[in-house]
Amino acid sequence: MQLDFGGRRIVITGGTGGLGGAVVDAFLAAGARCEVTKRRPETSSRDAVRYHVVDVADESAVTKFYSQFDDLWASIHLVGGFDAGAIIDTSLEQFRKMFDINAVTCFLCCREAVKAMRKGGGAGGGRIVNVSSRPAVVPTGGMTGYTTSKAAVSSITQCLAEEVKVDSILVNAVVPSIMDTPANRAAMPKGDFSKWPQVEEVAQTILFLASSESALTSGALVPVYGKS
Repeated sequence: MQLDFGGRRIVITGGTGGLGGAVVDAFLAAGARCEVTKRRPETSSRDAVRYHVVDVADESAVTKFYSQFDDLWASIHLVGGFDAGAIIDTSLEQFRKMFDINAVTCFLCCREAVKAMRKGGGAGGGRIVNVSSRPAVVPTGGMTGYTTSKAAVSSITQCLAEEVKVDSILVNAVVPSIMDTPANRAAMPKGDFSKWPQVEEVAQTILFLASSESALTSGALVPVYGKS
């Protein structure tokens, strides 16, 4: 299926990481205009991409960022972090950090994306795609802060989907396992890379969920596990 975004405005938070770069490329290839957040100034430039330095865990910064868009079609939330360790070795600071990076960023961006989409008059609604994680839906020990914060992302996705149905805004999340990125290969050199989902494959799933062709699915947690 050839998806055509026809110049639609798309926000992509964390669009410069391993998955983020693939997602931006996928949307650009489909004709979208991309508003990409990052943590540090971007020196490069690309047609149909604008980079914004935004701390998406900062409420005022997120509100200001989204307030400039009156024609937002989709918002893709890729910002997140990982931490592992036995619960007895996990500090409250580490636990809260996972919620700030994963759950709080998702909440703030979802909230402001809905406001922006409603400003557009509701013509055609909009799309929100979050990123949960396989350990959040398949019980996994040794990473309590991470898994519970990603479980919160799943819950935000499903609850928000019910809330904004009246606005024709569809809200879904992809649920990846370990993705094949240079960082993950370096961290797990003995892993079976052939079983890990490619970031380009995950990006294509996100692209479809954000498209107008995806008109029936909302509140879904879509597994993208690869062969693992």
